[in-house]
Amino acid sequence: MRGGMLPQDDYTALDLLESDKFGSNIGNLIYQFSVVRTLLTDGVEFEVDNYATGPGRAAQINEKYDLYILPLADAFRDDFVTNLTNYAKLIEKLTIPVIVTGVGLRAPYEYDVRQGFTFDDAVKSFVSAVLKNSAMLGLRGQLTADYLEHLGFRPDRDFTVIGCPSMYAFGRTLKLRDVTLTPESLVSLNAGVVASPDAMAFLTQVAQDYPNYYFIPQNYKEMLLNYFGMGELKDGPSGFPKDIGSKFYREGRVKFFLNAQSWFDYMQGVSVSVGARLHGNVVATINGTPSLTLASDARMRELSAYHGLPSVGPDEWQHGERLADLLERTDFSLVEKLQPERFDHYIDFLDANGLQHIYADDRHRTDAPLDRLMTQVDHAPAISTITAVDEAERVVRATAGFERFRQREQRLARRGLQRENARIKADIRALGNRWR
Repeated sequence: MRGGMLPQDDYTALDLLESDKFGSNIGNLIYQFSVVRTLLTDGVEFEVDNYATGPGRAAQINEKYDLYILPLADAFRDDFVTNLTNYAKLIEKLTIPVIVTGVGLRAPYEYDVRQGFTFDDAVKSFVSAVLKNSAMLGLRGQLTADYLEHLGFRPDRDFTVIGCPSMYAFGRTLKLRDVTLTPESLVSLNAGVVASPDAMAFLTQVAQDYPNYYFIPQNYKEMLLNYFGMGELKDGPSGFPKDIGSKFYREGRVKFFLNAQSWFDYMQGVSVSVGARLHGNVVATINGTPSLTLASDARMRELSAYHGLPSVGPDEWQHGERLADLLERTDFSLVEKLQPERFDHYIDFLDANGLQHIYADDRHRTDAPLDRLMTQVDHAPAISTITAVDEAERVVRATAGFERFRQREQRLARRGLQRENARIKADIRALGNRWR
């Protein structure tokens, strides 16, 4: 499976400072968790590919494995083109089934996919390669479906919309708790760099109204900021927490989760989750916590629409409006109503691709073999903000933590130098061939 860790793996902060096991974004852990929980049956064993995409691994994969699962997020985007191209070359060489359990398009909130993108050719090559090894691809939403149809692929034959597998992590039924807010309520906030300034102003106001809040970042660089308190994030709108002096960090109200289970445990005690991070709100939903998504791009828009996740678009809330006002006019029932139908379609997609799963005999099943494995693991807790830990913990972070991080940086620098040397040698060979 594409990934860097399995749900039952337990890595500490020191481990993850030395090696990024979640692909730069802990949101990846959620749909990977769902895929493993759904497909882990008797006789099935999962191993992760550590996010390697090189076609040189084809012979080893063909020899050792029976199936390659690719849970993806918004992989149709400019900065993922190299990975898509490498995956296409790899998959072309594979003789085993390759199943894409969710992939989507990154685009502005309002976009006509008929205009195309600079990565059209890379997407065509990737999708065509996958279709040689599977029945169809699973897509995250309708906009992505419209895009692939524009590229010449056939709806319901080459692809189908399944949403995000993370929504099916615990089965066919969702039941949200009622929203009841008091000044002491635990409110979970989230946002990414694509959030709008208005969204950040709104979240800041929520934090002022409900001081028992936590902000949940998802990116690796945010983990480093929370752990060390050093540096500054370069991207993000005005109001986004970019350094340790930002409100959320300064108040010690930031948690960075290192695994799916600790994130789930935290969210089960939250009154409501609100923000501009899709998986931050999906984690809430699948654990029974109401959520409100501030949709800022096509990714959040198409997934919120497909699953019925409560959301508001960029122009759908009034300046100065409070969280309680938004919640009062939000329909939290649609996501519950749509879940059974969406879940059944997802299982039909797995069946069409010949995948074994735990729901073969009972689609209403609520337990899973993975659940027993998870109870045997004491997963590492979230990283608390450096401003909220004691002196002993700060010493650990400044010594052992920094040493692990330094080793990782040195290793990455060596790899970068090796890649650059390989590129130069390739250029020299190409130049020699031209003059031969």
